[in-house]
Amino acid sequence: MTRLALPPLTLSLQFADARHRAALPRHRVQRWLRAALEAPGQLTVRIVDADEGRALNRDYRHKDYATNVLTFDYAHAPEVVADLILCAPVLELEAQALGITLEAHYAHLLVHGALHAQGYDHEADDEAAAMEARETEILLGLGFSDPYQRPAAAPSRKSPRQRPPRA
Repeated sequence: MTRLALPPLTLSLQFADARHRAALPRHRVQRWLRAALEAPGQLTVRIVDADEGRALNRDYRHKDYATNVLTFDYAHAPEVVADLILCAPVLELEAQALGITLEAHYAHLLVHGALHAQGYDHEADDEAAAMEARETEILLGLGFSDPYQRPAAAPSRKSPRQRPPRA
């Protein structure tokens, strides 16, 4: 079987909140993002604390709370150019509540953010279904479980098909 080459990626990985630096080695982040890209990309991934995450969400989405991932997309073609902001304490709490590893949750939300950077959305039900299917396909290919199929025993306040907040 012939494997298609993954698109090139220029990655800036920043840790304003260093608590998860060991959980996010550059080579893994790059692998997860390249799997989600459909074109070459220039992406900045910034891991932030709750204060910075809340300020960005408030200033740009007018929602006064820290969210898990924010995507600032600047170009979709010929190259994907975007900033992905992930809030470390929010991701940690969500992973615990969902009964999944921190690594799996980061992989999911990096893929989620990279898809947003390419124009995917989940505002309408048909868009959400397409985006969830693409996320699942990518994550399964990376060796992770389907992020939308939670084990029945997992402690969760979310429904099994609930999507992450709009990034």
